[in-house]
Amino acid sequence: MKTQTKRQRLRARVQFATVCGSMYVAGWNDGTTGPLLPRIQKVYGLNFAVVSLVFVFACVGFLSGAFANLYLNGRFGFGKVRAVCQVIAYAIEAGALPFPAFVLGYAINGFGMALQDAQSNGFVASLKDNPEVKMGILHAVSAGALSSPLVATQFAQLPHWSFHYLCSLGVALINTVTLIAVFGLKTQDECLAQIGQQAGEKGTSEKSQFSQILRLREVHLLAFFILIYVGVEVTVGGWMVTYIIDVRGGGPSSGYISSGFFGGLMIGRVALLWVNKKASLSQVGERRVLFIYSILAIGLELVVWLVPSLIGGGVAVSLIGVVLGPMYPITMNHTVRILPEWLVTGSIGWIAGFGQAGSALLPFLTGIIASKTGIKSLQPLLISMMAFMTILWALVPRTARRAE
Repeated sequence: MKTQTKRQRLRARVQFATVCGSMYVAGWNDGTTGPLLPRIQKVYGLNFAVVSLVFVFACVGFLSGAFANLYLNGRFGFGKVRAVCQVIAYAIEAGALPFPAFVLGYAINGFGMALQDAQSNGFVASLKDNPEVKMGILHAVSAGALSSPLVATQFAQLPHWSFHYLCSLGVALINTVTLIAVFGLKTQDECLAQIGQQAGEKGTSEKSQFSQILRLREVHLLAFFILIYVGVEVTVGGWMVTYIIDVRGGGPSSGYISSGFFGGLMIGRVALLWVNKKASLSQVGERRVLFIYSILAIGLELVVWLVPSLIGGGVAVSLIGVVLGPMYPITMNHTVRILPEWLVTGSIGWIAGFGQAGSALLPFLTGIIASKTGIKSLQPLLISMMAFMTILWALVPRTARRAE
């Protein structure tokens, strides 16, 4: 990368900060549902299975957005389709409309969130200036999930509980305006050119980028790994509050445990950056470090399950967040290393968008199982999913595939 001018360095910082703002909104969205879930159940008179439809509709939106991004990103470029879906969705949810309309908002939101998550990760992965550190910072800023439970817990105890979504609407509007102002509806290559970075290497295959990406085995392994990872993350943040209230006898303030978990995610993604960097420069490697984080997470989840302590459980949940935190940026960095350069942006978009479906799929399965066996089934389900996630990571190739 050639030397940037002072103006280009400033623009690069503004672009990165704006993309971080998008991830803050994504985090805010992920952290909202958990504290509000018991109130949604009560207001609409729903059991665990039916209230879990919010996750089903979100899953439909995420998967639709993941597929749409492969088409939209290649045809219209970066920044053309972004956060407007979230504005529409939050406007629907804020009105506390009948439950079918309420969950429709989750589908619309899921579609927009998948596009935003995919394009944000793809953009940062394409940067030449310290992308590994920036990827960690990007996902640390998704700590909107730390702040939203603090707000949602308060609204969950108020008569107008759905007004929380007006706060979400305000955050989404600010995000939409800044994206348009900074990126100006340009393609990703045009935005990178503004900061002095040339377009990346192009492939020579006559097949479409869509076709090339979907033919890569490693892309699908990484996508399913992220699906399970995001599912575990949002299931802990979403259903753990209900578990603490019903099984451990926690009070209305149990929603703050969700904030503790997402706060742990943020701390882990920043505080453990140096561990990841040291590992990547040594013979250990970031890939092996992720196995260590997985084992620690499973051990801490066993503590939550087997130690009947409200305080101890809350602390363990926060520590689970710390060790889960670095996994997402490590995965994205590994994706850059093992895939052809011209497919990285589209592949990361697919992996991130498809993976977001996990934030709906696993919480839905949790609700279905809980409706049959009770919320006490949460802990063994989480442990089994963490173990499966670790197996998937073991199947991901260590080194780059041969360029075609």
